[in-house]
Amino acid sequence: MKKTLLTLFLCGVGMFCLCSCGEVSGNTSQKVQVGVAYYNQTDTFVRELIDCFKNELETYKTEDLEVTAMVREAAGLEKTQNEQVKELIDAGCNVLCVNLVDRADPSEIIDTAREHDIPLIFFNREPVTEDMMQWEKIYYVGAIARQSGELQGEMAAEVIKNGGVDRNGDGKIQYVILEGEADHQDAIIRTENVVNTLNKEGINLEKLSYQIANWNRAQAENRMKQMIRQYNDEVELVLSNNDDMAAGAVDAYDELNYTEDNRPVFFGVDGTSVGLQAVKDGDFAGTVYNDKEGQASVMAELSVALATGGSLDAITFENERYVYLPYLKVTADNVDEFLNRK
Repeated sequence: MKKTLLTLFLCGVGMFCLCSCGEVSGNTSQKVQVGVAYYNQTDTFVRELIDCFKNELETYKTEDLEVTAMVREAAGLEKTQNEQVKELIDAGCNVLCVNLVDRADPSEIIDTAREHDIPLIFFNREPVTEDMMQWEKIYYVGAIARQSGELQGEMAAEVIKNGGVDRNGDGKIQYVILEGEADHQDAIIRTENVVNTLNKEGINLEKLSYQIANWNRAQAENRMKQMIRQYNDEVELVLSNNDDMAAGAVDAYDELNYTEDNRPVFFGVDGTSVGLQAVKDGDFAGTVYNDKEGQASVMAELSVALATGGSLDAITFENERYVYLPYLKVTADNVDEFLNRK
């Protein structure tokens, strides 16, 4: 009798455990754990883009879907970023978003993601086509660099045609360029296209100098001071590959106490909070808005779909892997529209 009762008791406990386990399993949420690795925290645009991305991910949270993001910054070191990607995978991330330190050498990151079957979304710094084709689970979200140069050139041409830029009256615009990085594709493309566009618009240009400032405001200030000491007030136009460097150029003129009458006209790219405020304040004649909100939205939608096995049909791809958001012109006439997006 005792054996019979014990057997019945154990069977009952077993059935209870099975039922309990079934209830827990039925209520378990799906988890989307996004690992974000980016090249350098000094880049204002990338920081703002990541903040937008984290906010977008929050909108996907439900009782049945847990969404978290783990962010790592590599301080411009490729080796550090490679190690951080491995750490993010070890921590349980099931999709990776990577802003590359070296866009020309992503192979180790791709190999690591493929080895663990973790989908990979590159953003802002586009790998070369050959690397994008290494694996079918690689995507890119960003913008077309050529367009940013063209729009910057169109804005600059319009300002020049309205008069007041050619201060020495020689019929030419003496200009300098602040370039992002040596041999960086986006920097080279922006520089080439802004100059080509100005030429097409019939603007007679004379290049005084160009300096590489690594997208950095403090470096740009130092480079601009060097050019001011060399050319004094000859510089009539400053074309910068991003807003931070354009702001650094303005800082240089502030530091050297140049008045409005003998300053050049400044143009930036990205439409960061710094750049938009500079347009609002009249320090920049314009900037080119890099749609961080749109890019963040696509990155979040793509991340959740890849991590959960959801449909990608609502996302508009180019060549099945690329999503590009258009740049937009920002001037004093429309800057409030962009400031209100924040």
